[in-house]
Amino acid sequence: MPDQPILKFCQVSLRFGDTWALRDICFTLRPGETRVIFGAAGSGKTTLLKAAIGLATVSSGKIELFGESVVDRNETELFPLRSRAGFVFQEGGLFDSLSVGENVEYPLLNRQMMGNQAALTEANVVNPVREALRFVELEKTFDKFPSEISGGMRRRVGIARAIVTEPPLVLYDSPTAGLDPITANTIMALIAKERDVRNSASLIVTHRYQDGEIMADFFYDPEIEGLVPVVETGTEQKKTRTRFMVMKEGRIVFFGTRPEMEANQDSYVKRFIRHEE
Repeated sequence: MPDQPILKFCQVSLRFGDTWALRDICFTLRPGETRVIFGAAGSGKTTLLKAAIGLATVSSGKIELFGESVVDRNETELFPLRSRAGFVFQEGGLFDSLSVGENVEYPLLNRQMMGNQAALTEANVVNPVREALRFVELEKTFDKFPSEISGGMRRRVGIARAIVTEPPLVLYDSPTAGLDPITANTIMALIAKERDVRNSASLIVTHRYQDGEIMADFFYDPEIEGLVPVVETGTEQKKTRTRFMVMKEGRIVFFGTRPEMEANQDSYVKRFIRHEE
């Protein structure tokens, strides 16, 4: 059912030796919703993303992905769940030896090799790959290599690779890190487009407050093929589908809307509210 959580954390903790990477993490994520995660380096943001798809083993608590537990499962059991989610790595995470098209098709081939999909033909590989590249406005880069395109374009290819299987959930690890403001906003517009066109859930780790503002205050309008402010569309309820999370030493110390975060007086939370570069 549409209201059923895609991802659910319940009292999740994870410890590396004497260090707690996650402490009592609880939240849910449903179709079309966004969670934007802020926090200092080492606060547990990336560990949370990895735990969500079973790439980090938790010490206690429950994690459900698509209604199934990811805790205490081996890699063979995790793969069918993990393959239903998209993951955008820091700086794109592309394979330099593969062309753009080959990078984007990798999740399709990987699922087929693991026996989760019928034999692939050129049509049902190339067509989805070209569609994913078209979605991020990079179809003409199909035969190029990562070294031949800009950093911003590589990030967009990373998004295309993550969404080529049309996953219900996409996890983004610092998708705008190191980019200039204009390119970063372009990346976030594509992330909002993916959420709104396909009603996918988004879990985003970022250091840029503007990334959260875009996800909270704008949505993609297919009629104009661009973002429009929520307040100008008569769809004010969409704003409530984005929540901001602030992490500190493995804990969630703030969870709420953008206005609630801006009204928060905690000095640590206020560190992440920046309206300008």
